[in-house]
Amino acid sequence: MNYLLDTHTFIWFINGEEELSVRARTTIEHKDANNFISIASLWEIAIKLSIGKLKLKTPFDAVPEQIANNGFQILPITFADTLKLSTLPFHHKDPFDRLIIAQSMTNQLSVISRDNQFPD
Repeated sequence: MNYLLDTHTFIWFINGEEELSVRARTTIEHKDANNFISIASLWEIAIKLSIGKLKLKTPFDAVPEQIANNGFQILPITFADTLKLSTLPFHHKDPFDRLIIAQSMTNQLSVISRDNQFPD
């Protein structure tokens, strides 16, 4: 199965946080899982770190190594993603989450998230 981790899911996973449910962790760690991290999530993390709204247990420059070590792939933003984004209803206002939703749709990926607005 192919998954796109929401930003908080990725952070909780790499930080080893208890907020990440056992089900989500098991899904991510399953041997047949293909896990993706949106470049938008890395952008969001960088912004939140720079304004002091986020702390990582390891330095931000170690994130690419954590992505590689966990077998994750970085998902770039394509024009198709932005085209899909332009047609989404406004169930969700957060621009990063809207882009992750659009990417999941254009790339046929299931999103792993605790956000209750994603299913809409």
